[in-house]
Amino acid sequence: MKSIEELARGLVAKQDSGSEKPKPDATSKNATTASSDTEAVSGVGVRGATVGDPDCPFCHGMGYVRLDVPVGHPNFGRLFPCTCRLPQLEVQRNETLRTLGNLSALERYTFESFNPEGHGLSPERQANLRHAYETARSFARRPEGWLLLIGGYGCGKTHLAASIANYAVERGMLPLFVTVPDLLDHIRASFASNAAQPYSERFDEIRTAPLLILDDLGTENTTPWALEKLFQLLNYRYLARLATVITTNQELERIDARLRSRLADPELVEIVTILAPDFRLGGAERSASELNTLSYYSDMSFGTFDLRRHELEPPEAENLSRALTLARTYASDPQGWLILTGSYGCGKTHLAAAIANERVRLGHPALLVVVPDLLDYLRATFSPQSGASLDRRFEEVRRAPLLVLDDLGTESATPWAKEKLFQLLNFRYVARMPTVVTTVMAIKELDPKIGIRFMDVSRCTIFRVEVPPYLGGTGAMQGPSKVHRRRK
Repeated sequence: MKSIEELARGLVAKQDSGSEKPKPDATSKNATTASSDTEAVSGVGVRGATVGDPDCPFCHGMGYVRLDVPVGHPNFGRLFPCTCRLPQLEVQRNETLRTLGNLSALERYTFESFNPEGHGLSPERQANLRHAYETARSFARRPEGWLLLIGGYGCGKTHLAASIANYAVERGMLPLFVTVPDLLDHIRASFASNAAQPYSERFDEIRTAPLLILDDLGTENTTPWALEKLFQLLNYRYLARLATVITTNQELERIDARLRSRLADPELVEIVTILAPDFRLGGAERSASELNTLSYYSDMSFGTFDLRRHELEPPEAENLSRALTLARTYASDPQGWLILTGSYGCGKTHLAAAIANERVRLGHPALLVVVPDLLDYLRATFSPQSGASLDRRFEEVRRAPLLVLDDLGTESATPWAKEKLFQLLNFRYVARMPTVVTTVMAIKELDPKIGIRFMDVSRCTIFRVEVPPYLGGTGAMQGPSKVHRRRK
């Protein structure tokens, strides 16, 4: 089945050639409601859609046309979007890609922030990581064919894939970056009766995206339905030779045979296997403490926090000083919850990490984890190769004596993700367990079930850091752990 744009462009050609003359919809020119047939055009509904140009010589403002073909022709009686609607359709498609994608949470992942030499790697693995980096950069400059990045958790494949997407954005291209489980959730949601987009329209926009980046293939629940949708998606892009990037921690032999047949085609697909170990663990073996990324924030203490007195206006300087005092007080005796809000780079992550580091210095355990990473670790337990169960990992987090959740709100907000975060925070809320949360979101923008707990002043203190982003030096934001902490 052709996409909307393909049908419309084909219609342009037919209009110019006159071989199949379009004619306006048979309904009245002044009609305001489309016929039931209209909703079946290429699976695209028109309810709520803006009509076309009223001066259009083809549709006269209806936005759709029928082709002047004889009875029995495949296109007889079918409605097609008129060429006057192409700009509107393009805007709608771009908005859909922005909604489905998750690039806003990955904007820090660029080629500049990626370390192609790794840390403490052998010469062989260092050369391998450099090769993956150069291959990804080459693909970004000229996105053609497919690029398949294979490697274990934390090896850098998601960082490289997101770098390709961000590079494309800089060049004015709109890629779709989405993890495979989230993609399937989006498709399932389109079957709902109250869905903003019908299934056929949403699926068509996904599979025809000019650049599609699928992260974590193989972590999805491999039901027959999921495999069917993934095959339909990949097969369409395979036949159309559309630019595609895929990351997976699965060996090709473990991937479904139908998908593997497309992924293994050397004429279209370049496969890069990354041998680097988990960056978060510095190359060490994975253990029960693998969720804790606090070691990467060891340079973030109260002593290294920059109050920026020479660059801030007096009210801003006072606000930052109060934030530091509040964090110090909380670290000395953590009771209840501390919620730090503010823009990117204002220093809230430094303060949260400083609290955790201070507790560790005093001999108390603390767990710091970035929320999107936490959800990735939990999803990974669904893999048959996972060495830990979901219950074990989830229990480790929700019972941590002091839990620091960084970047709440940057995760892909699927129903599953919302459920897990609510279960985690509700347990700690009821148990009155010390918790620090950082977020760039306003409290009212968070999941209401979570936001209402944050608003409980008897247990939570909310402080907004109201200073501009820190752009240099060794103060509030800088440090290698801040740049690379969520590299996969």
